[in-house]
Formats: sequence, C-alpha cells, structure tokens
Amino acid sequence: MTAPLTPPHQPPSDDPWQATPSGSHAAPGGQEPPHGTDLVAEVARAAVVTVLLTVAGVALGLLWLWLAPRVPLVSDDTAVFLKNSESEEAIGADGTFVLLALAFGLVSAAAVFLFRRSGGIALVVALALGGLLGSLLAWGIGTWFGPTSDVVAHAKEVGKGVTFDAPLELHAVGAGMLAWPVAAMAVHLGLTALFGPRDPEPEWEAGYGANGLASGPAAGPGGGQWPDGGAAQGPKQL
Repeated sequence: MTAPLTPPHQPPSDDPWQATPSGSHAAPGGQEPPHGTDLVAEVARAAVVTVLLTVAGVALGLLWLWLAPRVPLVSDDTAVFLKNSESEEAIGADGTFVLLALAFGLVSAAAVFLFRRSGGIALVVALALGGLLGSLLAWGIGTWFGPTSDVVAHAKEVGKGVTFDAPLELHAVGAGMLAWPVAAMAVHLGLTALFGPRDPEPEWEAGYGANGLASGPAAGPGGGQWPDGGAAQGPKQL
C-alpha cells in the first residue's frame, strides 16, 4: 500500500501570490487611499486655477482687441459697404483670437503643471472650465470695447465717404471657445506623462519562474517546490 502524498503546508503570510483578504482594499502601489482632507485640498486648488484662468480672459480679450485687424467700411448715405470687397480682415480677426487662445492654453497648462506636478483629474477639469470661461470673457470684452455694433448710426455720425471700422466679431465661435481648453488639457496631460512622478513598480519576491513554480536548490522533481521551501515528498511504502 501507499500512503497519500504529504499535503503541502500553507504558504507564508508574505506570499506575493496570496489573495487579498475579503473586505480589504489595497491602494495601487501599496499607498493608503486619500483622506477627505486631501480631496478637499485638491478641489480647492482646482477652484483657484479656474478663477485665475477666468480672470486671465481679460488679458486675452484686450490682446484680441489690440491685435485683431479691422474691417474698413464706408457709407454713401444710402447703404454701408466694405471699402475693400476682397479684404480678409474678418477672417484675420477669427484667426487672431484662436492663435491667442492656443497660446494662453499652452502657458496656463505649463504654469499649472509647475504648480502641481502630480496632476490629477480635478486640475484637468479646472483647466478646461477655466479656459472656456476665460474665452467667453475675452469674447465679450473684445466685442464690448471694440467699435460699436450699430453700423448705421456710426455711418451717419462719420458722414458720407468716410472710412470707419466694422464691429469686432468672432465668426468661428466654436473654434474660438474650444481652442484654449483643448490646448490646455492636451499640453498638461503631455507634460504629466513625460515629466510627472512615476508610480513605484511592484516588488515581487524572487524564486518564481515563468510557469509559476519555484526554482532553486530546494526544488523538487521537475523544478517544483512546495511553498515552505521543502522538496516534494514521494509516496511512502508501508
């Protein structure tokens, strides 16, 4: 007769392949989950970024008002006409706004990354929301402080044959409003991926091969080894 094989001992408590006990949730990298105070601090930082970017929209609006090309108009007492029918100033105003918004997105993303290198979803949302609100504010400032939108009254005021500027308008509203937030999110995510902190690599205990069996001097037949380090025992003869 042969006796059954000696059952292996239970694996030690520090076995990396041992399942996590029921009801426990380990955070990635062995770190503790963030506390409520950390979440509040992250939301507060995101709120500050949103407010600062919204206020920066004032600078974007003033720069657009200063740099955007003007569209010249002229009146003959009966109607108002473009002084140069082949003029591209209207398209130039849209392009100026989009280029300035892209530059503001790049600068704001770099500043936020330097302020908080670890990143986080809250900061990305703050960049998107702040960029959108800043673009809306810039659009309003440019149109409000630019030439009057009452073209007929302006033409009567300046008189017949006198050139005056058309209102500053943004025709490509979608591109203008999305340029800043999209550029800010893309640049910030790129900087975080390239230069952000890395999560520590998990340290697995040595001794397990590709087939999941332990190897070493105490390995049993076929390279196998019981978790307690002893060699596999064969059948015993009575």
